[in-house]
Amino acid sequence: MPFYHLYEFNHAAMAPFRAAADATRLYFQNPFNPLTHTQMGRQIAAACEVMERTTRRYGKPEFGLPDTVVGGVRVPVRERVVWGRPFCNLIHFERALERPRRDPKVLIVAPMSGHYATLLRGTVEAMMPRADVYITDWIDARMVPLAEGKFDLDDYIDYIISMIHFLGPDTHVVAVCQPSVPVLAAVAVMETRNDPYAPSTMTLMGGPIDTRVAPTAVNDLAMSKGIDWFRRNVIMTVPFPHPGVMREVYPGFLQLSGFMSMNLDRHLIAHRDFFQHLVKGDGDSAEKHREFYDEYLAVMDLTAEFYLQTVETVFIDHSLPRGTMRHGDTPVDCSAIRNTALLTVEGEKDDITGRGQTRAAHDLCTSLPEDMKAHYEQPNVGHYGVFNGSRFRAEIAPRMIDFILTHSQDNRARVARAAAAAASPSGPAALAPAPAPAPATTAPAPAAAAPDQPARPARAAKGDPLDRILLASPQGVADDLKAITGVGPKLEKALNGAGIFHYWQIAGLTAAQIEELDARLDFRGRIARDNWIEQARRLAETVG
Repeated sequence: MPFYHLYEFNHAAMAPFRAAADATRLYFQNPFNPLTHTQMGRQIAAACEVMERTTRRYGKPEFGLPDTVVGGVRVPVRERVVWGRPFCNLIHFERALERPRRDPKVLIVAPMSGHYATLLRGTVEAMMPRADVYITDWIDARMVPLAEGKFDLDDYIDYIISMIHFLGPDTHVVAVCQPSVPVLAAVAVMETRNDPYAPSTMTLMGGPIDTRVAPTAVNDLAMSKGIDWFRRNVIMTVPFPHPGVMREVYPGFLQLSGFMSMNLDRHLIAHRDFFQHLVKGDGDSAEKHREFYDEYLAVMDLTAEFYLQTVETVFIDHSLPRGTMRHGDTPVDCSAIRNTALLTVEGEKDDITGRGQTRAAHDLCTSLPEDMKAHYEQPNVGHYGVFNGSRFRAEIAPRMIDFILTHSQDNRARVARAAAAAASPSGPAALAPAPAPAPATTAPAPAAAAPDQPARPARAAKGDPLDRILLASPQGVADDLKAITGVGPKLEKALNGAGIFHYWQIAGLTAAQIEELDARLDFRGRIARDNWIEQARRLAETVG
């Protein structure tokens, strides 16, 4: 019998015992049962709960973030799926703000390594007060029908690029652990193509960019076994009745077994303590145990092609640091990154991604000036402390927000204008020695455009909110703005005359820019009424 089928059979066979254990627990926790208040009764109830919890299958947890605090005011938060593909949904944490804020758009790319995106609940919670947060919600491969096709590392990179296109200009990408490699590759591919949607910043946290640096037990296992061993021993077929029946996967329960075996004694002690807390009636400690393991024990399957390609590319061949990685037919050249600022974060005691593995990204991005790079190592934290916990909230998250705001397009535009004013003969600089010119890459043109982006039209006056979005001429071929419902030939001509030629310009309009454009071209509220912004975002995904 195949191992996955045996696992399913065992789970089904244990169902009556789990039901009996749960019924017994309820019997000995009933306040009207005299045995409930005895030492024996508490021990029986505790043993039954431990047995039921260690043999159950844990479903996908919820984020459970109903509100956040923005500017000292608590506001409701609503989760909404704004983009979807067979293997991933993009969740937007919409904050019900009384007035619009110019907070940065942050795309958090969750790891696809066995656990669900809810593992980053603390990351999302810490970022929401200062950012407009989106997160990738990867879908369990055993729940995706075989008819939906394959999903490999190249598809993963394509998904990331498509999501960045959907979010529009001035997006900031945060990759936690495993996605660091595909995110860096996606940005490199976008910059190679001079993609105007290339993100303003990328933050790589505890990611295996170069696993030759300080290799851990995880890295040593991959190197010692080889890809054929993984293909023979850990790839299995999804059994009936799951929707993904017959799909080849790397099962989540195998990944969980690997994680737990690394610290088996710690998990055994945690469950022993949980039993004792239940017997003593220490409800708070017991509830903390439940919350942690409800998340930790919830796992998902990965497609076989994604898992094997990741193992081979990242851990065996070291393709990215060696410069041999390819995305389809396109070489992944990190030296092409010129406009996306880079922040790397590591933990001092990380036993999954060794110290220096993430920082290696700085050595690959050779065209990126030093003032657009930053690295931070958090003392006294392990792998999960890099993106969760009190030290993350107090030390890491504020640094991330500061880096994002520093390198946002608005701030870069201000720096560029200040430098231009200082260099002007009629300005203050005329009375003093001229300062050294700032590197061009420290203040790239708005919308993460290519270095050869045309200048702004002369009619955009200083201080005009549209100054950051208008172009003197299209970048390459102008988009067909008539594809937006409500825009005809006459309005398209008016938009082109104002300096708007591309979907990304409309998708990135702020409230102030919409108001100014509405007044200038007399649209009479048509932008909001016909929902141009959302239409332009969807159309932008088709931009090659």
